[in-house]
Amino acid sequence: MANEAHPCPCDIGHRIEYGGMGREVQVEHIQAYVTKPPFDTGKAVIVIQDIFGWQLPNTRYMADMIAGNGYTTIVPDFFVGQEPWHPSGDWSTFPEWLKTRDARKIDKEVDAVLKYLKQQCHAQKIGAVGFCWGGVAVHHVMMKYPEFRAGVSVYGIVKDSEDVHSLKNPTLFIFAENDAVIPLEQVSLLTQKLKKHCKVEYQIKTFSGQTHGFVHRKREDCSAEDKPYIDEARRNLLEWLHKYV
Repeated sequence: MANEAHPCPCDIGHRIEYGGMGREVQVEHIQAYVTKPPFDTGKAVIVIQDIFGWQLPNTRYMADMIAGNGYTTIVPDFFVGQEPWHPSGDWSTFPEWLKTRDARKIDKEVDAVLKYLKQQCHAQKIGAVGFCWGGVAVHHVMMKYPEFRAGVSVYGIVKDSEDVHSLKNPTLFIFAENDAVIPLEQVSLLTQKLKKHCKVEYQIKTFSGQTHGFVHRKREDCSAEDKPYIDEARRNLLEWLHKYV
């Protein structure tokens, strides 16, 4: 995610035209988008953005989908007011931009959101789901916060960290076969390390023929060839949450 000419292809796919079912709130020093489930279950999920920020309609669509399945969902602004990446941005400047938005330096924000979910939403069981940049963040919190019940890291970069196996919580990793920034060798290395060292439940799924961003960046009316994989990945995401959160 550092020196490639096009280092993060999260703009593959579509910006969904979607208004959202939730509302925006202030959580200590950050803003967040919150959606409540049809009935209170005492369960919540933190949904972590990709490089296009917490207001991306696609991410809110996924948060609302998760909420509809029984979880209070919150999409915090983990960039803390800094501008998200813009699709028309100069990719040569991306590495410098990324340095000020480290997906592994979000503990202050995570702490604030956990407190909000417990005190304001009465959440007793909490999980995390993240896409791309957010997938890296989920991997980080799964290694740091034992209070999370489970996490789903969706095409999160794994090459930038040596310690990728010290998971404290059950974690599902979703990857795409044709991902320009996460080659299959890196997925294979992650698999080997987890198999050798990991002491909690985990699963790694790689979806044939798919590209980075396929789970949340493709429209519902996407090609007939892609749709089964998108549906399966979203179903797997929900099944993992249902099993462990």
